[in-house]
Amino acid sequence: MKRIPLIIALFLTAHLSFSQKNWFSVYTDSASLVQDGGTITKAFIADIKKIKPGITLDVTTILNTTPYLIYFDGQGAVKTANLPIWTQVIPPQQQFFYEVAGGEAAGKAAFGLFFNGFYLPHELGHGVEEAIRGNLKGSYEEEYFANTVAMLWWRKQGREKELKACYDAAKTMFAKLPNPVPAGMTIEAYFGKNYEQASQNPYVYGYMQFKQFIQIYEDKQLPDFNGFMQKYFAEHQKK
Repeated sequence: MKRIPLIIALFLTAHLSFSQKNWFSVYTDSASLVQDGGTITKAFIADIKKIKPGITLDVTTILNTTPYLIYFDGQGAVKTANLPIWTQVIPPQQQFFYEVAGGEAAGKAAFGLFFNGFYLPHELGHGVEEAIRGNLKGSYEEEYFANTVAMLWWRKQGREKELKACYDAAKTMFAKLPNPVPAGMTIEAYFGKNYEQASQNPYVYGYMQFKQFIQIYEDKQLPDFNGFMQKYFAEHQKK
């Protein structure tokens, strides 16, 4: 009687492993992108529900390339993780990647590492926060939480090699981005006040995101994924 669940578990593990082999790289086939993203989304949600069994977290992964590139949308009846594909990214944003990453090949690779890679569980982290705290308004702190969730979940998957590649790319790109925060203002206050405008400017938003990635990657005091989420859920009991 216990063989069927075991076989299913082994199949899902193998499927996730196969999907992750292609992840963190630029996809050219949209169907494969959505399929692999869906598998990763299901695995992430399964991990969350093991820690918080009663949480309502159901997300559909779809292809939807917009200037936001990748994002979680919890407004509709169906909550979605929206994935971008490189061939549909608008030319000004492609040029941004070429510029800050150091050329066309490096720019495409950086896009794959982050937007067909690292940021999917980041967006699902926003989904977790929405399920626990309600509608989110956008803030530096919310982004830091989502980036931490993504970092720890990928470490749980054993993707240190890919995270190191993201780290190296983030440092290269961050070094080329000017600090948008006015003198005398904290970065938290700046992005809290200007979040919507900042999210539409890749130079400003990229500064925040890559700065956070570097800080979190270098933080040696972080717990593992399960420990981090258990503490989060204990501190944010939904009424």
